[in-house]
Amino acid sequence: MREKMLVSGGNGFLGSHIIDMALGNGIDVTVVDDFSTSKERQVPKEVEVIQKPVENARELLDRRFDFILHLAARPSPEDYLRNPLRTIDSNDIGTRLMLEIARLSNATFLYTSTSEVYGDPAVVPIPESYFGNVNPNGVRSCYDESKRFSEALAKAFERTYGVDVRIERPFNVFGPRIREDGFYGRVIPRFIDQALSGQPLTVHGDGLQTRSYLFYTDWVNATWKFLYEPSAKGAVLNIGSSEEITVIDLAKRIIRMTGSASEIIHTKPREEDPKRRAADSAKARELLRWKPEVSLDEGLERTMDWLREKREHGKL
Repeated sequence: MREKMLVSGGNGFLGSHIIDMALGNGIDVTVVDDFSTSKERQVPKEVEVIQKPVENARELLDRRFDFILHLAARPSPEDYLRNPLRTIDSNDIGTRLMLEIARLSNATFLYTSTSEVYGDPAVVPIPESYFGNVNPNGVRSCYDESKRFSEALAKAFERTYGVDVRIERPFNVFGPRIREDGFYGRVIPRFIDQALSGQPLTVHGDGLQTRSYLFYTDWVNATWKFLYEPSAKGAVLNIGSSEEITVIDLAKRIIRMTGSASEIIHTKPREEDPKRRAADSAKARELLRWKPEVSLDEGLERTMDWLREKREHGKL
């Protein structure tokens, strides 16, 4: 009998790639996604799609699955600052619903959390043992704190009902299919799109804040290993790179690699924007026998090629 997988937020950047992996492994996939953060459909036609917010998809309680991957979220600061309650709903009510389906199905539940749970960290690279530095009342708390709550909820289901819970914290994943306008809060596609169109690259604040970036294929490989590794039951893992780069240096690198004449302009800094962020992925390396394989430059080149092709075909 074919395995069955439910993916919330499956039309998004990460979801669509993990669905490709699932289909390639002969798994039947059902997606719940309201398409509210998407510009176009990215789910293959053979996938069943329930188009509604994850928190409203209660009919799925009557269905049974082998795997549940909960990716649905509103990860863009521009978006969640405008929609704080909807942001909380998917991380609170939506997570509770997906966990209830996992309990009834006796399914493996993999939750895609975020590096944002660490807030503005005092330790970099950040290990999973670091509990974070998050303002529970700040403008970003609707996302940061509701993601932290989702993790607590998942662990409560694990301890109370014995649900097979696995929690990953991705760090700035990028690559083809990500929205080029940076709507997802991803600076790389926005910078590339601005550079290719000759527009100024917009840097929030002084640009000295650091991030680490992971190409999507490395994320897919880590997530797939995490899903199937027997010893990973109950684990909480960073999935990311330890290689830090400042945002201003990233902008300069993209201008150089695209051959653009774009300038760099500075806008107001984002409120409560973390100063540094990079992953300590030692646990993932040990448990999953995984490490990032794609360098930042290679990932940038592949993302640039994808965006150039979209522009040439008038799809932007």
